[in-house]
Amino acid sequence: MAASDSPSSFSLVQCFGRVLSTCQTLPLPLLLLFVVSTFVGVCVLFYTTLCVVAPTPRPPTKSEKSFRCIESDGRVSSPQQLPCWQEEEAYNTRQQAYNSQGKAAQKKGDLSKTHIVIEEPEVFMSVVVPAYNEQDRLGVMLTETVEYLEQEYGTSKPKVLENGHAKPRMDGKTSTSNGHARHTPEDPKGWEILVVSDGSTDKTVETALSFARDLGSKTSGDIRVVSLHKNRGKGGAVTHGMRHVRGKYAVFADADGASRFSDLGKLVQACQKGEDTELRGVAVGSRAHLVGTESVVTRSFLRNFLMHSFHLILRIMTPPATAAIRDTQCGFKLFSRSSLPYIVPYMHCEGWIFDVEMLMLAEQAQIPVVEVPVGWKEVKGSKLNVIWDSLGMAWGLAVLRAAWAFGVYRV
Repeated sequence: MAASDSPSSFSLVQCFGRVLSTCQTLPLPLLLLFVVSTFVGVCVLFYTTLCVVAPTPRPPTKSEKSFRCIESDGRVSSPQQLPCWQEEEAYNTRQQAYNSQGKAAQKKGDLSKTHIVIEEPEVFMSVVVPAYNEQDRLGVMLTETVEYLEQEYGTSKPKVLENGHAKPRMDGKTSTSNGHARHTPEDPKGWEILVVSDGSTDKTVETALSFARDLGSKTSGDIRVVSLHKNRGKGGAVTHGMRHVRGKYAVFADADGASRFSDLGKLVQACQKGEDTELRGVAVGSRAHLVGTESVVTRSFLRNFLMHSFHLILRIMTPPATAAIRDTQCGFKLFSRSSLPYIVPYMHCEGWIFDVEMLMLAEQAQIPVVEVPVGWKEVKGSKLNVIWDSLGMAWGLAVLRAAWAFGVYRV
């Protein structure tokens, strides 16, 4: 007897034939009702499943809304309340102040005409550093970061050489390095760093505070350390930090220092050029220009294969403007303060895929997004599991896209 004539296959054919013959004998209205009810049932099951698997951000605890820093006498401060432009009561008050055009636009899902107003910035630049068990790499990154911030945005007067000229910058120039940020007399001065320890179990917090203590009064900036009691993921740490920035511009940068921080000037310049009339803009650091260079070629075949596969999935599953960005995952992105209320309050993803949700929200709100090539180097100690995290990112992207498409997530 052939394999196709086995009893199991024969019974399946019989069963299918009986179902087909039964359907043929049913009245057309009853058959249509059956088809429609089955379709509706599948849709309800899909939507219910999507509601269950779609991530919901964990609300911060009261203690996580505080920070510690170094006092003038060198002691670690007691927990202090973090300022927040997105406190619920104040945010709701601002929402009530929308004009009728803004309300109508918001109902239609067009966030570009809501004219959200938030508190004025207190410093020019805020840097959010998500850190999970980064005691070994954080100090090097902070050193480079503080040197650049103080040089470009510090409130102290520039140091002068014996010949009377301004002290050369890190790139050998005496002008603003790697791009010229546009400053106006109304712009605030200074900078801040928010190190967000994402449930670290090592000495990440102590390392950040020790670094700040060693600086003492040598800089005009402010280093604040925020501790999340439970690990939320990189996206959760970044989003939490972005809620509490005081800068006119806010950038998040990975604690490993892989991105060349002195390229921040290029991000600011590009963001300012692309800002709309409401001063909303996003600048995305990009490593796409490095494809084909030694830093990428020397990677394993598996890692490069997964990278290209993920980029292909991104182009297929994301809206046009987001799909056009060649590198969505670089941990070096700058946001103007005016753009934050259109993105941060609507974030859901707390894992690796959060960058894509930020860019999708920016696209939905019609915020200009520019991609800027930045320097980058491979740094040892990555916590990314190439295989499992790549699969997790693909799954997270599918859930994210479906949740926004089918109304599980709403603005």
